[in-house]
Order: sequence, then structure tokens, then C-alpha cells
Amino acid sequence: MEVGAHNHPAPAPAPAPAPSTTKRACDGCHKRKVKCDGQRPCRNCQQSSLICTFDAIPQKKGPKGHRAKIISRLREQQQRNQLSSHLQRGLDRVEATSSSSSSSVAAWAPTPGLLTTDVVEACIAFFFENMYPTMPILDRGRLQRQRQDMESSLETYCLIASLCAFMLIQPGMKITTIGDADEDLARDGTASGQAMVDEVLRVRKAVNYVESPTVASVITSFFLFGSYFCLDKHNTAWFYMREATTLTDILGMGDESTYHTGDEIGNIRRRRLYWLLFVTERAYALQRHHPLTLGDTIALPTLDEIPGESVEVSGFIYLVNVYRPFDEKFVGLWNKTRLDCSTEWLAQLQRRLAVALPTSLVCTESQAADLRTSQQWLRAMVWQLSITNGYLSSSSSSEASMTFRYPIDIARDLVGMTSQMSKQSMEMHGIGLIGKLFDLASTLTDVMACVPLETPSFELGPRDYLNQFLSLISSLRGGQARYVPLLLNKIENMLSTMAGPLLPPLIFETPNDGIEEVGDITSSSHFSLLQPPPTLSASSSDTSDFSFVGSDEPQTMNAALFNGSLAPMPPPPPPLSSSSRHRDHLTAICQVRPANPEPPHPPKYDNLDQVPMSSGWELLQPKMEGFQSGFG
Repeated sequence: MEVGAHNHPAPAPAPAPAPSTTKRACDGCHKRKVKCDGQRPCRNCQQSSLICTFDAIPQKKGPKGHRAKIISRLREQQQRNQLSSHLQRGLDRVEATSSSSSSSVAAWAPTPGLLTTDVVEACIAFFFENMYPTMPILDRGRLQRQRQDMESSLETYCLIASLCAFMLIQPGMKITTIGDADEDLARDGTASGQAMVDEVLRVRKAVNYVESPTVASVITSFFLFGSYFCLDKHNTAWFYMREATTLTDILGMGDESTYHTGDEIGNIRRRRLYWLLFVTERAYALQRHHPLTLGDTIALPTLDEIPGESVEVSGFIYLVNVYRPFDEKFVGLWNKTRLDCSTEWLAQLQRRLAVALPTSLVCTESQAADLRTSQQWLRAMVWQLSITNGYLSSSSSSEASMTFRYPIDIARDLVGMTSQMSKQSMEMHGIGLIGKLFDLASTLTDVMACVPLETPSFELGPRDYLNQFLSLISSLRGGQARYVPLLLNKIENMLSTMAGPLLPPLIFETPNDGIEEVGDITSSSHFSLLQPPPTLSASSSDTSDFSFVGSDEPQTMNAALFNGSLAPMPPPPPPLSSSSRHRDHLTAICQVRPANPEPPHPPKYDNLDQVPMSSGWELLQPKMEGFQSGFG
């Protein structure tokens, strides 16, 4: 080392330059030719409300392109891309649904062992033996052939299953087994019918009957209506009634020209189906205050269209003629959606009803029972509409149908008619017919409470007719438990001002088969009159007569659909007792009327659905003032 030399540290090596990170412009900035900060998203895209993407492949530099309205085009392109993305996702979902259709079809497949051959045969036999006169819409031979196609045609399966559901609910239907699904269903007609209805609704989801309806689709909807009516589910019943009429309209069944081409027998059945829906819709619309959809637009069936069915078709045509006068105008007035009512129109309607049926009916006995009862029930409905509009009169010179006493004449006529009918012929129509008898008895009770009654002792009068109604309703299956307590309650409330005891003590059967005497008819859930009032003969002034043409063999009781007469009937009442403690239930009623009777108390009902539709009685009370001496 040299003397005097200084030690200098070696200079530190210069730091290596940081590797240059080449920033890439986003797609938007690249097209706009602006500087991009390389962030994701970049500041330019954020300020311009663009989606910042780096999808474009870098290309060599070249001539600059046109920059006008680049941002707008970018936004439009991105919106189209987003729309395409949403559409693709929707298509993917549809494809996924289609890929799982095999499992859905399996969910809609018929239940194995539910609709067995024995069940189908029994239900078809029950329909044609008991209900065909009411619903002459099916051909037995064709139905048997269709039964062979149930496995290959879901629509046919639904048709036959709906028929079976409707039949299984009928009280006279007895089947020892309901397939292999559930043996307990055989012991409960309502449960088995509901199970079959559920089967129809499930399997029918695989049938596109709305877009491509057939006559079988209409009949299936009609049977579903009947089933839900029997199950007392009236909103659902009306839904399927409307479904049937809507499918009828889609098929053009209200156009007469559609019946002049094609299969002749098929057209005959289609025509009958239209008129059956016509009658049923009108009856149910009047009972439940619904509007109408089907009109009187095609010709009626003819007696000789199918050999051997003239008697049943004759009764069917009678039924259509009874309901024909009740068109959109009447239903609108009944539902209070129209106001164009007049005395002359109501009187003319009553005259038309009076001649709707001939004196001698050519039909089966069960058809005659329903026809006569329905005719009188409809006369009472027109009379109630007269009350609502204030058109009744107390003058003896007025037309009988426009007076306050007219329900007494209706009751007299019906008592004379029912005295010639067998109990079985009336029970075939179930609760629907009994409900009409109850409406007539309730209307008669209202008249008795408001109109002075002076009947000679040697003639039948309103008390006798009311007594007969009570006897008849209590003797029919289903009427005793459902309607008799309501009717007795109404009698007690409306006629409580009359002298003497209202009703004698009644005897009821208790659950332990004991007999006890009670006074309150509404307190027992096991109500059963042990002896009805005696049967009365027809009045000598009654000149009506009718004959029956058909089989003399006993008919199985069912709940046939006749103008709304669809409902299950409970088991038959216990045998009537010969106890001497029972007397005429209404003998003590109306013996002496007070000089100035107090207004009747408002009736009390356990079930408001059973109260007759006499909404015009509030108008009757003031009109009765001043007329007390004019009804002798």
C-alpha cells in the first residue's frame, strides 16, 4: 500500500431498473382511443357507465378508425349482449325442464290398481241402470270400447275415472273393493269418490284439453262438477261447470250447423250434452245466484233419433222445456243486475210455466217426480220475484199468480201430485229435490204467517199442506237430519203468535238406542222423528194427472243430477215407531188467529244456505196492512 493513499469505498452498483409492466387498455378505452389506467374497472369506463372488459385480442397498430358515437354503440352492443345472455339462460331452463319431463310424466301416470276392471264395470252399470234417463249423453257400447284404450289414452282414462268418481259418491253405489290402493275406500263412498277425483285432476295435467278440447273433455269437466256438488264444495263445482260450458263454446256446440256433418250418433250425444249443460247451468245459477253462458240456440233432440230411447228422451225434453223460460232476463232480475221487470211479463211467465208440462207425462216415474217438483218450485221462484218488485195484489179479481195466496195453490197442486208418486222415485234425486220441497214449505209458512186463513173444516187447507210437506221431507232419506230441524225451527219462529201449543213434544233417538222425550228440536244431533204425520190425499179440486211409461221394476236409489238435484244422501232413517205418544205435528198450529197478530219473529236457522230465497218478504209485510179482511 502506498504511503498517503486514501481508502475510497467502491461505488454501489446502480439499482436494476424495475421491469416495465406494459399496461393494456380495456376494450372501451381502446376503441375510444383514450388513455386507460389499466385498472379493472378503469376510471373512464366508470365515468361513462360502461362495462369494463379486456376481451379484445391485441392487433397491430394501423390507421385510426372513425370515433363518432363510439360510446353509444358500445352501450347498445353491451345491452344486446345482456339480452342474449338472459334469453340463453331462459332457454337453458326450458331445456332443463324438458330433460326432466320423463319424471313429470311419471308423476302424471295413472295409479296402478286403482281403476280396476271390476270398479269400471260396476260404475258403468250403475250409471246406465239408474242415471241414464237423467243424462242420456253416453253410449254404452262405445264406452265399453273406450275402456280398452285407457292404458294408451290419458284423456279416455280421465273420462272413465271421472265417471267412476261421480258414481262412487252416489248413496246407492256398492262396491266390495276399490282396487289395490286402499281397501278402506270401499267402505266410504265419499272417500273413494274424492280419491278418484284427485286421481283425475292429477292425471289430467298431462292432457292438453284446453288448447285441444274434445267432447270427452266436456263430459269429464261435467262429471267433476257433479262430484264436487255431491261433496258440497260449491265454488269448485261452479268452476268445473264453467269449464264445461267454456269448452262447449270452444267446440262450437251452440251452433246448429256443427251437428249436420260427421258421425250421426256422435252428433246426437253432443246435442243431448249441450241441453244437459243448458238445464244444469240454469238450475245451479238460480240456486247459487250465478250468471248464464249457454243460450237456446240449437234444436231439441227428437224422440226417434235412437231406437228404444223414446221414453227417456221424452222426459229429457220435458225438462228442457220447463227451464227454457228462465233466460238471461230472468236470471238478471233474480240476481238484481237488471231492472226491466213488469207485472205483465211475470204473469206471462207464470202462464208459460203452467203449460210447460202436459197433464199426462210420457216418461219414467223418477223423471215425473223431478219434473212435477221442479215445475212447482219454479212457479214459487217467479212468485218470489213478484214480491221483490212489489207486484202482488190482494184483489180477488187479479190473476191468481199475482196474489199473496198463490203459494197455497202451489202447495195444493204439489201435494196432489206427490201423493201419486212412490218414495223411491223421489229419493233418486237426492238432497236437491228435498231442498226444493223445503223451499216450498218455507214459502208456505211465510204466507201462513202473514195472510188470514179461513178454510172450511171439510176441506184441506194450508195447515194440511204444511203438514204433508213435513211428513214427506222427514220420510225421504237425507231430509230428516238436514231439513226437518230447519223447517220446524222456521215454523216455530214464524207461526209463534198462533194460539195453542206450537208443537207437541217430539221424541228423538239417542246414540244408545234409548228413547227420550225432548222439547228443543235443535238441541239433538241425532234427530229422528219416529212417526211422521199421516199422509193426506189430494184435494178434490186438483184435476192434475200423469202417467208413467217405463219399467215397473224397482229402481236403485241414487242422487241423480236433475236441474241441480245432485247431492249425497245419508243412510236411511231408523224404522218408524208406532208410539202412541206422537200426534200430528201441526194440528195445534193456526187453530185461532188473534184479532191483531204481532209481526212474526225473524226466523233463526242453523245453516243459512238452507234458508229459501224469499228476499221480498220485507216488502210483503207493509202491503199486508189494510188487507187483513180481504182474504176470506
